[in-house]
Amino acid sequence: MEYNLLVIARALHVIAVVLWIGGVAFVTTVLIPAIRSSQTAENRLKIFEVLEGKFSFQAKITTLITGLSGFYMLYVMNGWSSMQWWIYLMILVWTIFSLVLFVFEPLFLHTWFHRQAKKNSERTFFVVQVMHIVLLTISLAAVFAGVAGVHGLFY
Repeated sequence: MEYNLLVIARALHVIAVVLWIGGVAFVTTVLIPAIRSSQTAENRLKIFEVLEGKFSFQAKITTLITGLSGFYMLYVMNGWSSMQWWIYLMILVWTIFSLVLFVFEPLFLHTWFHRQAKKNSERTFFVVQVMHIVLLTISLAAVFAGVAGVHGLFY
């Protein structure tokens, strides 16, 4: 029974990561550049809010599933004492996104973004794109390291 739950947790973990980081990749490499190049300053904020707002809900759900399943797997496998560096990297990425989605965005990022976009849309969207590139890069590094690590590349 416990083994079956572990397999389900791992499968849910992978699906959640694919949807979450895949969505971040889409926002970073497609959505933001398209909005920056095709929209007027007045329309950028409106269109970004509508489209990214839909992804925000998905990101929150998948981030929660990723965290719950990941910490469940660590608990069941008693992995806390033998964690490798790539697990710390995955937890760091998850923590950053969780803080942004559940703490920073509601407390101040949303307001800051609106205020900055109204002052200087081009600069604000450039900064947001760079921030997304950084987050996507460390996310992909964590995915690569996690998959390579569990398959013995770093042993």
